[in-house]
Amino acid sequence: MALLRGVWGVLSALGKSGADLCAGCGSRLRSPFSFAYVPRWYSSNLTGYPKKPMTSYVRFSKEQLPLFKAQNPDAKNSELIKKIAELWRELPDSEKKIYEDAYRADWQAYKEEINRIQEQLTPSQVVSLEKEIMQKRLKKKALIKKRELTMLGKPKRPRSAYNIFIAERFQEAKDGTSQVKLKTVNENWKNLSSSQKQVYIQLAKDDKIRYYNEMKSWEEQMVEVGRDDLIRRKMKHPAKNDTEEY
Repeated sequence: MALLRGVWGVLSALGKSGADLCAGCGSRLRSPFSFAYVPRWYSSNLTGYPKKPMTSYVRFSKEQLPLFKAQNPDAKNSELIKKIAELWRELPDSEKKIYEDAYRADWQAYKEEINRIQEQLTPSQVVSLEKEIMQKRLKKKALIKKRELTMLGKPKRPRSAYNIFIAERFQEAKDGTSQVKLKTVNENWKNLSSSQKQVYIQLAKDDKIRYYNEMKSWEEQMVEVGRDDLIRRKMKHPAKNDTEEY
């Protein structure tokens, strides 16, 4: 999945202004000497650290992606990133050095900025900042994981009887805010008879069977492509009351 990680890194670095890089481009490969150093990660906010500088490959990809996109408007970004990766591998060391030197310059400036900020922080600010950074890293890691699983087509988890009822009746509720609607639908669920709830309980059981079968097929596919790290240690049969969390 190195390619997928490359896609996220490049697209994140590209942002909304990436298309501007394509203006006036007349060749497939921009000259490395056209690079101009601009420390975009710079931040004067003492309550947060600056962003890490782009690596040499991400910087190169950021320059090349709009060029490839302009020449292949119908191609998927993942296909373009693959071509850019091949182009990077074939790039002469002398040209790669331009991007590597730029990264080292950025990294040095980044470290100096970090040191400057740390010197001005109080002990309580340091603790608060470290906590904030850790939370952001965990949140980002979880988001990347979720996106990757979505791209790999992981089946959606089964819904409970209650969730199926809520999804069905929430759309029917017309008056009030979302919070009011949810409260009303929740009361309706509580007032259902056992026989009425049984309909949704059966739907939930059917959804567990769907999930079990789809996950079994999906995990077999993941094994085939070498993603054993996504395979659960044990998958219980849907007939049992509890299923393993992932």
